Amino acid sequence: MKIATLNGIKVHYSVAGPEDGFPVVFANSLGTDFRVWDALLSQMPEGLRFIRYDKRGHGLSEAPKAPYYMGDLVQDAAALMDFLGVKDTLFVGLSIGGMIAQGLAAERPDLIRAMVLSDTATKIGNDQIWAERVDAVRNGGIAALAEPTLERWFSKGFHAEKQDDLAGWRHMLSRTPEEGYIGCSQAIAETDLYVSTSRLTLPTLAIVGSEDGSTPPDMVRETADLIAGCQFNVIRKAGHLPCVEQPAEMAALITAFMKDNNLG
Repeated sequence: MKIATLNGIKVHYSVAGPEDGFPVVFANSLGTDFRVWDALLSQMPEGLRFIRYDKRGHGLSEAPKAPYYMGDLVQDAAALMDFLGVKDTLFVGLSIGGMIAQGLAAERPDLIRAMVLSDTATKIGNDQIWAERVDAVRNGGIAALAEPTLERWFSKGFHAEKQDDLAGWRHMLSRTPEEGYIGCSQAIAETDLYVSTSRLTLPTLAIVGSEDGSTPPDMVRETADLIAGCQFNVIRKAGHLPCVEQPAEMAALITAFMKDNNLG
């Protein structure tokens, strides 16, 4: 277990692979911890340096009192990368993690050479949606949101065939600290990255599950279209977490993208 004090909070992180390997940093989605990448990493090429972390309010990282702001989350990622002495990375962001990637690329271009945006957008949802989710958690805990969230997260096939796995993801979601879920929900609600993302020029790969109920393919495509040269791919038979449902296909897309852009 690795813990670092960054921006006044304890952040849980993991580093795997050779110290001189090309660094790939992963930022996960709302309501998950960095285990969401386990299946994907097992399909990635050897020799890379994989860096994962639990954003504030998630996993084993500290959950300070809400509200949080996207700037807090971006600064946490930057502080971790500075702490580890890495730059010119490939940054892979899922959902809110993809919003962190966009913000970080705009604010600290020295840290990111290229990025993968998975199931994300410049703006996700609206004030009413996030206010309703925050109220639901305050009144009934995260369990009150579990079933509709899982419906958005996973494909129909996963729900039909992977009941044991589904139970595990339900537990991960439900055990997210309430303050962390609320804080990150508020951060998403106040964020619109349209202007800064439209100015980005770094190599970018956008990925989305065909059955994503949170950030549907058209929404992700709109964000991809803002970035010059961005590649866009839809992964079939996957919802909001293609790294879980179709890790081999997602790893193949990332590996090809890295090769095309001389990364690692």
